[in-house]
Amino acid sequence: MRVLTENIQNLKISVTGVVQGVGFRPFIYNIARRNNLNGWVRNTSGNVEIVIEGKEENLNSFLNSLKKEAPTICRIESLETERQQLGGYKVFEIRTSHSDEGKYQLISPDIATCPQCLAEIINPSDRRYRYPFTNCTNCGPRFTIIKDIPYDRPLTTMANFKMCPQCLKEYEDPTDRRFHAQPNACPVCGPQLELVDSKRNKLAEKDKALKMSAELLCKGYILAIKGLGGFLLACDATSDKAVSRLRERKKRAAKPFAVMFKDIKQARQHCSVSATEEDLLISSASPIVLVKWGNNSELSGLIAPGLKYQGIMLPYTPLHHLLLKDAAIPLVMTSGNISEEPIARDNDEALHRLNGIADYYLIHNRDIYARYDDSVAIVEGETRIIRRARGYAPFPVKLPFKSKHILACGGELKNTFCLLRDEYAFVSQHIADMENLESFEHYKNTLELYKKLFSVKPQIIAHDMHPDYMTTGYAHELAQADAQLKVCAVQHHHAHIVSCMAENGVTEPVIGVAFDGAGYGTDGCIWGGDFMLAGHKGFKRLGHLQYMPLPGGDAAVKKPYRTAISYLYSLLGRESLDKADFISHIDGTETEAIIKQVDKRLNTPLTSSCGRLFDAVAAITGIRGEIEYEAQAAIELEMTAMDAASVDDKCYPYSIAIEGSGYIVIFKDMLAAIIADMKKGISQPVMAYRFHRTMAKITADVCRRIANDTSISRIALSGGVFQNRLLLKLTLDALDKTALDVITHRQLPTNDGCISLGQAVIAAHITED
Repeated sequence: MRVLTENIQNLKISVTGVVQGVGFRPFIYNIARRNNLNGWVRNTSGNVEIVIEGKEENLNSFLNSLKKEAPTICRIESLETERQQLGGYKVFEIRTSHSDEGKYQLISPDIATCPQCLAEIINPSDRRYRYPFTNCTNCGPRFTIIKDIPYDRPLTTMANFKMCPQCLKEYEDPTDRRFHAQPNACPVCGPQLELVDSKRNKLAEKDKALKMSAELLCKGYILAIKGLGGFLLACDATSDKAVSRLRERKKRAAKPFAVMFKDIKQARQHCSVSATEEDLLISSASPIVLVKWGNNSELSGLIAPGLKYQGIMLPYTPLHHLLLKDAAIPLVMTSGNISEEPIARDNDEALHRLNGIADYYLIHNRDIYARYDDSVAIVEGETRIIRRARGYAPFPVKLPFKSKHILACGGELKNTFCLLRDEYAFVSQHIADMENLESFEHYKNTLELYKKLFSVKPQIIAHDMHPDYMTTGYAHELAQADAQLKVCAVQHHHAHIVSCMAENGVTEPVIGVAFDGAGYGTDGCIWGGDFMLAGHKGFKRLGHLQYMPLPGGDAAVKKPYRTAISYLYSLLGRESLDKADFISHIDGTETEAIIKQVDKRLNTPLTSSCGRLFDAVAAITGIRGEIEYEAQAAIELEMTAMDAASVDDKCYPYSIAIEGSGYIVIFKDMLAAIIADMKKGISQPVMAYRFHRTMAKITADVCRRIANDTSISRIALSGGVFQNRLLLKLTLDALDKTALDVITHRQLPTNDGCISLGQAVIAAHITED
């Protein structure tokens, strides 16, 4: 008897995106079974392949469920279907993964502990009770343990851990949430903790190591704790003594530390947390979020001295949840390194590099393959990323065009690199400041991993125009080794603006405002306060802050009073220095040396930097004359200004000159007015706020003029100065009154962490065949 198959159809489906390691195959298995469909699903190096066979109405129901019910942590980028001949399948099965040469998959970032796993580790009757490596397909390590694709256990750092019968049963059961959870483990078969001293003498292991670690932290000791992407240094956040000791040992005199709270309730006891900030804190990315200090916080004032915002986070691994629960106190959690070095990754490395900083080490035997810092974000109107790493990278930026294989090397500070292929830009996690060999090795190792994971073989290499950047030298080193590679130098601020365009899917030219500390200009000067007409293929500089002498270059960056002396002397003459109170705190011999340096242009480059102008005003107003960390003077100027944000609405005078085809912002009158305000006894907060308002007004004024000249109405804001929340808000408000359309960064940092994307996109267009 012949079986009628007229209503039976076969459908082949290809799904791309973050669809591996997120419970996607068991999801497919279950909705296929629910709809009485047969066939199979498998991972490949390039996609998830599905073949389903059954009645037409069941196929439609399956597709509808696939689109609407997919796991929340997966991201479907494309879904293609194709009718096929019947295969006569009798069941639905999950097949072995298939490797395809040259193909690639989008890879999930590491994901914070899900509610189900958290419930297990605090349940005394559960077999994973207090197990610090509990995870499932909804959470846990991903990117930090992957060595290659397809994402299967043998290609991860979990390969050496053989699952016990119970874990294997979960792993092989398509109805279990741990089905093919590659890091799946339990206390019987998985990684284990050890607490050791600085000589690696074992003090405790497993759960006893956790409990003893909590006790040591409560007693004021500093611990190095191995996390997802490297070691964190922890201490009691309520103890001035412990925080002071950590600062001294880590050689981090003033730069703020992040604090981890056991839960959102404890966080609210110390900080003012909005509903949007709470959503971000408890999200699967679980970044550090900068929130306002609370009025009754018992946190040590040494954690973020002089700042109104505190970087806080919640536990994002079972280890953190258990440690914070046991300790019951908020803990400083800062990167396990000496300032400006990469985060320590391996046990032996941590014991060597953190020797003299940590008193004890909470280590484990699950290897970390990729170093991964904590991400940092703010909520200012919407979520904005300050440092992009754990929870976000390596998910790509989707481009509005298809590209060749391109490597962009990034900049010197807050470095990231970027790989382009097809319609994706793979911007790396935050690497480090590229100022030492350790950072450079981390950079090269991470780059090789990205090239392998995403099957990229660069045809073009882009780099910053600055000839002395380590990344510039590396780009030319690669080109010398391969004559087929094209090399493309990209101006720093052009890259800033195009990165903002690319992130927002904008392809038409914009008016770009690039405000930062420094960028090598096409005229050999140091740029950083620039207005440009920018597109993918080029730019025209149509305005900038007036050039000013920067005595000593980097010396002036570290000592803003040098910049202040130079600016006042150059614009208002020697007599202006006698009117400035800050000058009395500086040795007269040094003042004379700076003046002589400016007069003779000895090691005194010219700069249009907006960041240096902020530094100068911070020094002139007596807020900060020397810095301990990057942008400290500008940050404290912002913090001071916030105290007057609701009581003053004045601006300082300025003028705009026309030079050639560009506008030059002259701030002589502004500095004179600030000096006059000081003599009148105007408070620091009012002067700082007036300065911020003035800079926002200047930005809108110049943008309006350029818009009238060019008929372009879209403005792109980029550069590290726009990390200043107050300035960004005031600037957006001022531009809103001009009816100009404004785009800003959200997915990537507005600082130099974004420029590799801009470099890559520019290179893709100027090297088109």
